[in-house]
Amino acid sequence: MNRWTSVLFVALASLLINTASAQTEDFKPNTRQFPKEARRGELVVLTAPEIAMDSKPDRLSPGVRIRDINNNLILSGTLANQRLIVNYLRDNTGLVHNVWVLNAEEIKQKMPGKPEGILSNIRSMFEPAVVKDDGNTPFNQLPKYKQ
Repeated sequence: MNRWTSVLFVALASLLINTASAQTEDFKPNTRQFPKEARRGELVVLTAPEIAMDSKPDRLSPGVRIRDINNNLILSGTLANQRLIVNYLRDNTGLVHNVWVLNAEEIKQKMPGKPEGILSNIRSMFEPAVVKDDGNTPFNQLPKYKQ
């Protein structure tokens, strides 16, 4: 009988410690560590896999992983027509592959991707336009890719 009471005491003590630590975690600012290659942008899911990243047409990769502010995986359809500040990575084909929806604390952190300052508008004028094929473009007018 003594052995069972000590086991019960240890189980209750560990339960109390775990709940106390879980309550203190709620008050800490929740910031995640992102890869160095991650970029910041504004995401709008149109009709998956079609998205707009920084108001430019883009696509999600077939195996895209989107994480919400609690770091849970979510589906792209749940984000339809919402403007969200995100950090993202692209795969080797240039499609958006990893997306992290940012909370208020993470938005305050400096990340590459959004040019700031007076010259950001001028810089955007000289960026090449995104060419999107609607299926009716003649072959000789399609964009040429480096081999």
